[in-house]
Order: sequence, then C-alpha cells, then structure tokens
Amino acid sequence: SHTVINTRFGVDSRSCLPVCRSWLVTSSQINIDPYYLSQLQRMAHQYPDSLLVLDACLTRNYTERCEIDSSHKYSYPQILRESIFCVIFRGERMGQFVLLEAMAANCIPVVVIDGHVMPFQNVIDWKRCAVFVMESHLNTLMDVLNDVSERRIRQMQRALLFVYTSYFSSMEQITLTTLDIIQDRVFPHLARTYDQVNLLPFEVNTNPLFFPITAPKSHGFTAVILTYDRVESLFLLIERLSKVPSLMKVIVVWNNQKKNPPPLADFPKVPKPINVIRTKANKLSNRFYPYKEIETEAVLHIDDDIVMLTSDEVEFAYEVWREFPDRIVGFPSRTHIWDNVTEMWKYESEWTNEISMVLTGAAFLHKYWSYLYTKDLPSNVKDWVDDHMNCEDIAMNFLVANMTNKPPIKVTPRKKFKCPECINNEMLSADLGHMVERSQCINRFAESFGRMPLKSVEFRADPVLFKDPFPEKLKRFNDIGSL
Repeated sequence: SHTVINTRFGVDSRSCLPVCRSWLVTSSQINIDPYYLSQLQRMAHQYPDSLLVLDACLTRNYTERCEIDSSHKYSYPQILRESIFCVIFRGERMGQFVLLEAMAANCIPVVVIDGHVMPFQNVIDWKRCAVFVMESHLNTLMDVLNDVSERRIRQMQRALLFVYTSYFSSMEQITLTTLDIIQDRVFPHLARTYDQVNLLPFEVNTNPLFFPITAPKSHGFTAVILTYDRVESLFLLIERLSKVPSLMKVIVVWNNQKKNPPPLADFPKVPKPINVIRTKANKLSNRFYPYKEIETEAVLHIDDDIVMLTSDEVEFAYEVWREFPDRIVGFPSRTHIWDNVTEMWKYESEWTNEISMVLTGAAFLHKYWSYLYTKDLPSNVKDWVDDHMNCEDIAMNFLVANMTNKPPIKVTPRKKFKCPECINNEMLSADLGHMVERSQCINRFAESFGRMPLKSVEFRADPVLFKDPFPEKLKRFNDIGSL
C-alpha cells in the first residue's frame, strides 16, 4: 500500500486528522491539455509528497489511473478519497463526470477553468466549497493550497458534502434542484434565501441580533391579529391590510373560548390567505406564540381595533423594519420616567419628545422574539401578564431591549390610535386605573429582569419626501397620517 508522510501537517497520513487524507492535491483527469500536464509534472517533482499527478493507463480502463512517472496503478475514483483537493480542468467535452466524482469523494474541487459557469451557479455559493485558480496562474497552485488553513479545509469539506448530498447525489436530486430554481423564478416572493440554499443546518441563524444583511423584501410579512369578538372591526382591518403590497398572510388569533369565530366564508374576500387559530385560554400572551403558520421573518402584531393605519404607513413601517430587524418598529409609542417622589418608575403617554417603548398593538417584530417570549421570558412576568390581562406589550419591550440594549423605532407622526367605531368603555385604556397598573408593570418587570433595560431615544422614522412640496408621483409614501 502507498503510505506517505504528509509534510504539510507533519504527521503520518494514517493518523486520523480531521482531513485524514494522504495527498494534499490530486490531478486524475484524463485528456487534459499537454501544457497543463507538463506544469503539473514539474510541480509534482517539487512536491512529491503532496501532489499526485495521474493519467490514463496504457490499457484504457476508466476505473484505473496511472502515475505518469512510475506507472503505479490506482483504482479510480477511490483514489480521490485519499486527496484533500482535486484539480478540475477544461475537458474535451462539455459534459464530464470529473467534478461530480470529486464531490462524491468529498475532495474539494480546484477549478482551473477561466470563465467557467458552475452548475446552479446562480443559487449555489461555490466559493464555500471549491477553490478557483486562473489558468495562467496554475504555477501558483501549491502555494495557494498550502495557504488554506486546516480549519478552512474542514469547513469546505462540510459545505461540499452538504452541497453534493442536497443537490447532486442523484438524478432525482439534480432534477428537484432544477425545478426548485424554476419555481423560485416564477414565484420570487416565495423564493428561497441564500441561507436556505447554502448554509448547513447548524449555520442557519435565526437570531436577528446577528443578521449580517438587511432582511429580504421579497418575503413580506405576516399580520397577526389578536381578537376576541369585535368581528366588524376585525373584518375592516383585514380589508385594509390586504391592500399592503408586502403582506403575505393574515393570522387571526381568536381568543374567545365561549364563542366560535365566524366561518371563513364570512371573512372578507381578499387576495391573501387567512388562517384562524383558536386559543385554549384567553391570554394576552397568545399574540406572541410562535405559531407554525408564521412563515415570514417579519410579523406585524396588530390589535383588531387599529383600523386607522393607511396602506402606505404599514408598508413604510415594514421597510424600516427591514433595516432594523432586531428592533420593535411600529406606531404607538410610550416612555418611562423616574419619579423622584415615589422613587419608582412611571409609565408616560405618547405626548413627549422621548420614547422608550413601541406598543405591540401595531408593531413589526422578528418572529424570533415570539419564540423568546414564549420560551425564555421570566415566568413571573408572563404570569403577571396573563393574570392581569395587561402589559404584554411592555413585557415584549423589556425582552427585546434586554437582549439588544437598543431602543425601539417609532414610525410616522401618528399618535392617536383610538378606534372610531368602538365604545370607550370597551377599551382597556379607558380604565382610570390603566396608567397606574402600567406603571406597576414597569416596576415589577424591572425587578424581574434585575435592571431597567428600556432605552429612551428622541427619534422617529418618516418617509423623506412625505411633507415636501413635490408632486405625488415622485413620492413612494403619500398617504401618511398626521397626529
């Protein structure tokens, strides 16, 4: 058997390194350009323990390859499993198996083909699992590969195994991949993201704190409406939300266990799907449950009586959220102040220059926060919310601020959110003790969190041109409400 000392790592190849292979790089492709073959032979003489150059044997057999100088015979493609990198050259024919054979052996392809279009290149990030060397720079091959760290090699091998298994391991996988790409082009608003196509399961990031880029616009948002029995107001809200371009789905959380929700046939006929979810108990925390029906990252949490928002306002708020997916982005704002007389925190109304909370009666959040609210919110906070039927919005503001150390973002000038069709005594905010209880919530939550995480800020996001005397056709958001 052929045993070598891998001088690059300074260990016997039989010891189990993470890469665990005898050769650094192998060239086993037959009928390559004689110029490239001669260059490889010169490098093989210079790096006899790292570079293995093979060609067809005298007796032509596809399952065999022979070393050019010694005529030593190797089984093919088994020999590819003994190499970390496999060189891929331009072949005599457009269709060739050498790339797939290298991938099947988990041998990292080194593509020496200028301008080559890799399979499914428009969706697969080949730089995660392959090395590209210009044809004119073939003489630098060994320098390039010797500079690849052992950690990077392990990463590329894992990525290559994932790509091969997911997209190339059989004709069925290749066909399904092709159909998926066609579907993504036909339905771009449902298209898979870069992460979904390229990242391994353990690499996929669900925490908006660490998102590297702006959230994709094409995926839109899901509207989650918490309701009890205000059907007329609910239907009006659904009709208005359906006009928002980026809305993908409406989820109605029916919080009334004593009364059945209206049948779907009675709901407004809108061009967006509607899901009705019946809860098992009347709890305000139900609005933040991470329902499996929520498929988008962005979630608009909205009360059934917030019917005054325009389509432009909601779409603009979604655009702002895309820039700040880790924040609460929305409309009703409040703040907290320290009362030196009572030496306690006090809940304040919207009529201030500062804000520290955006209420979730009309706000965008990443769905990750719903998961954290359900799984990681201090139990005494959640119990208080459910027992008192109040302050779930404050609890969510505490949760997000505690994780991010950032304030929320209020959008548009609108400050009044009273339902014109609703009777005041039906609304929680009509209760004279409402402000007092909200202040109690802030103090209890600060004690539970061990600190006051809320951050105050004098900031509001408005469309740039909405107040400027420009023609409406030059503006994206014309219908922005006033106070």
